[in-house]
Amino acid sequence: MKMIDIIRRQPNPQPWSEGEKIPWNDPAFSERMLKEHLSQAHDAASRRSETIDAQVEWIHQVVLKGRPSRILDLGCGPGLYASRLADLGHSCTGIDFSPASIAYAKKQANARNLHCQYFEADIRSADYGSGYDLVMSIFGEFNVFRPEDARKILAKSFAALEPGGYLLLEPHTFEIVRELGNQPRSWHTEESGLFSDKPYICLQENIWAEEARVAIQRYYIVDDTSGEVTSHSSSTQAHTDEEYRSLLAECGFAEVTILGSISSSGNGFAGLLGILARKPA
Repeated sequence: MKMIDIIRRQPNPQPWSEGEKIPWNDPAFSERMLKEHLSQAHDAASRRSETIDAQVEWIHQVVLKGRPSRILDLGCGPGLYASRLADLGHSCTGIDFSPASIAYAKKQANARNLHCQYFEADIRSADYGSGYDLVMSIFGEFNVFRPEDARKILAKSFAALEPGGYLLLEPHTFEIVRELGNQPRSWHTEESGLFSDKPYICLQENIWAEEARVAIQRYYIVDDTSGEVTSHSSSTQAHTDEEYRSLLAECGFAEVTILGSISSSGNGFAGLLGILARKPA
């Protein structure tokens, strides 16, 4: 792209029309993202260790009742939850399509002899297997998928669970997604950062597609040396609490409980819900 392409951009794009996600599965991007996952300076990519520890303890004690269980972690990243759950005696499988995160997770599991296996794959098309006591998707990942893909993921999760098994979701609230789409345009510069190892300018535009109820985020990355522009786009689907309940019921789940937090402290992250649903026994 050139700068003129930004000027002539479509003012009201359709959700997902300009890309499914920012490039999590690009090897160089995933290496830079891994650094963000592991950082203890912020909670932008993954939460800091103290919070993850509290959430894992809640999952172990409250959801799994302290019993050794088989767990499937969808969008597992570098295995920060799965490795901790394996330390508590669980057997974990993680799926993520970030090559650097999966490589890191595998290395950690091998070094520590953990009962974890990891697969680099897109959770929309991946084979989940079966026989799990818990399937989980943490930290807002669920909302980045088109509605038809979200249903497919829920249906596959249902099929992967043992009767009586649990699904744990942590999606965004409707309000926070709408707020995301209504944020003003912004820009910032980086000597090196998430989108490039070289200096760049990031121009960000946020759009709220009211009819579809989707927040669209555009990122235009301007290279400092060449002036070339790379564009990325991400769409986030908003759902009400009742729509989450309906989606889960359509896929066969029962006993749906919406929680303010997935830790015993009760301190959740603003804009995120904990949803626990059960496959009938």
